[in-house]
Amino acid sequence: MKKHIIYAALYLLVGCTPRPSNYVVTVNGRLAASEMGITLPHEHLLVDFIGADSTSTARWDKNDVMDVVLPYLLEIKELGVKTFIDCTPAFLGRDPILLKMLSEKSGIHILTTTGYYGAYHNKFIPRHAINKTAEELAAIWIAEYRDGLEGTGVRPGIIKIAVERDGPLSDVHKKIVTAAALTHLATGLTIVSHTGPESAAYEQIELLQSLGVAPEAFVWTHAHEGSKQAHIDLAQKGVWISLDKVNDDPRTIEEIAGQLKNLKNNNLLDKALVSHDAGWYRPRQPGGGHFRGFTAIFTQLLPKLRENGFSDVDIDKIMIRNPQKAYAVQIRKIIDIK
Repeated sequence: MKKHIIYAALYLLVGCTPRPSNYVVTVNGRLAASEMGITLPHEHLLVDFIGADSTSTARWDKNDVMDVVLPYLLEIKELGVKTFIDCTPAFLGRDPILLKMLSEKSGIHILTTTGYYGAYHNKFIPRHAINKTAEELAAIWIAEYRDGLEGTGVRPGIIKIAVERDGPLSDVHKKIVTAAALTHLATGLTIVSHTGPESAAYEQIELLQSLGVAPEAFVWTHAHEGSKQAHIDLAQKGVWISLDKVNDDPRTIEEIAGQLKNLKNNNLLDKALVSHDAGWYRPRQPGGGHFRGFTAIFTQLLPKLRENGFSDVDIDKIMIRNPQKAYAVQIRKIIDIK
């Protein structure tokens, strides 16, 4: 009963209970999921590693960032990319206005985030996250979805969280996952969790299910660090398997291609996502530091997949159809919760 009361209260924060939809939320507003086209679901345009207590948008000049970053977006636009999910969370360099500028200049649809990034010993979460309840954190994130980020009017398109790679989830990280669950149930935004090894993935799924959230609402980010058997187990439950370290290293290409082939051979390719986790303009470094582009999927991975018998239908599924399903705004819940 208590869970139902909490859910009802959170639904009121957004004005009504969202229903299943066929749209995503970009920095420029709603976009029909069918219009997403080729999508890169886990990338970053700017990341500020100074820590939650010191970061702010005053640490970079938007025009300087534009000069460096825009050519990389135009490059992938030429390769057919239409949608780009910038997974940088609050207190780690999220800049809604910068993303809106880059989207308008490049013509690429960009999604941004709500949520907190708890990995790396909580360096990137604000102090209030330690003391606030999960319900209070969820209220903050729901308000960002309802009203926009930081007074900009730009609304988030995903919930981005992060947990530590090793060991059981800490109390703070359980709270962050719980807040993500409550936010999903009130908004329908997909939960994208920086996770890594499978032990943390299993633990998060168990917690989400206990709160009534279906596994289909969860993207296991950095799933390439998990075992092929865990890919099968969690994909069968409905989890999205995000293989997102694609780069120009032939060994990496072989690894990711093998993981995708494993999913294909088990009739689970419809749960696969791929990306680079690349980019990363870094404030206060000369020229923004070393910026890694977003082309290796197209120049390295897709040719390797074709060599391994992947059809155009398979590739369209990975690059177009799966992101449409994974990121469409839709409450995915387990009906029978106690």
